[in-house]
Amino acid sequence: MRKSLLALFFLSLPLLAAGKNLDIYFIDVEGGQATLFVTPAGQSMLIDTGWPGFGSRDANRIAAVAKHAGLTQIDYLVVTHFHIDHAGGVPNLVAAIPVKNFIDHGPSFETDAAGNKLYADYTTALGKANHIVVKPGQKIPVKGLDITVVTAAGDEITKPLPGAGAANPNCAGVKMRDADPSENARSLGSLIAFGKFKVVDLGDLTWNKEMSLACPANLVGTVDLYLSTHHGLFQSNNPALVHALHPRVAIMNNGARKGGSPEAWQTIHSSPGLQDLWQVHYSVEGSTANNVDEKFIANPDENNDAGHYLKVSAQMDGTFTVTNSRNNFTKTYKP
Repeated sequence: MRKSLLALFFLSLPLLAAGKNLDIYFIDVEGGQATLFVTPAGQSMLIDTGWPGFGSRDANRIAAVAKHAGLTQIDYLVVTHFHIDHAGGVPNLVAAIPVKNFIDHGPSFETDAAGNKLYADYTTALGKANHIVVKPGQKIPVKGLDITVVTAAGDEITKPLPGAGAANPNCAGVKMRDADPSENARSLGSLIAFGKFKVVDLGDLTWNKEMSLACPANLVGTVDLYLSTHHGLFQSNNPALVHALHPRVAIMNNGARKGGSPEAWQTIHSSPGLQDLWQVHYSVEGSTANNVDEKFIANPDENNDAGHYLKVSAQMDGTFTVTNSRNNFTKTYKP
């Protein structure tokens, strides 16, 4: 009996070491995207891979954060869309760390020379790994998380998610724009839930597609954490959606000179109920009036960029803590 108890104790050690929190790392890939989720069960999901080149800068930053998180592989790589700042880093990434499953919306909609090359490089890097093409309403099977695809390949969910579906007063006065034919409008967007904690990531989804999720009814519901869509550019971050999501905290994955548009920054910053906005970079375009306090910015100096990241540690009751890796400034948000 004693030996059995000891065996059970030692078998449980990996689970104890993994902790009870969901950890999310918003990695600095200079205005691209790379967001790493690590579950209490030790499974991992990476959303996007940043840029190619630069001496494998972005892949190396991702691999370093993965190692810091105790990972030896990426279980699921989600590619939101086929643009170079999101999918371009895939070949560098697979050379730096093994990737078990690839998830995307299907073939690229951009078939010019650059688009074809990017997609060909991606499929070559994918090799014989498991490849999953998803549609709105499907789940991404990461153990310990409830992940619902809300947009993919230009389509979106047509029925409200549980708890959503209320008429959206934020639609009043917000107008549609010219249709976007690019991969941005085809972004794979998802709602990720860990117990009562919810975060939404819509890739580079653009204005009209955001409107489809929000008007006349809010199909997604409310979230605790909003990752600024399209790096905080004004082509996205439709106030009808952002304000309906009613996030408690927002994180902007901008670069120093990409994203952080004053109009989008103001939309997010003025969202009802928002407690704080954090930024991966100081936005040069935003100037003093449209940037948060320096302690909430991972990389405040364009000329001294060490690739600092922001980390979120979430509990199942909805409590979460944000940490700036540059200065170790932390803030906890209660449910």
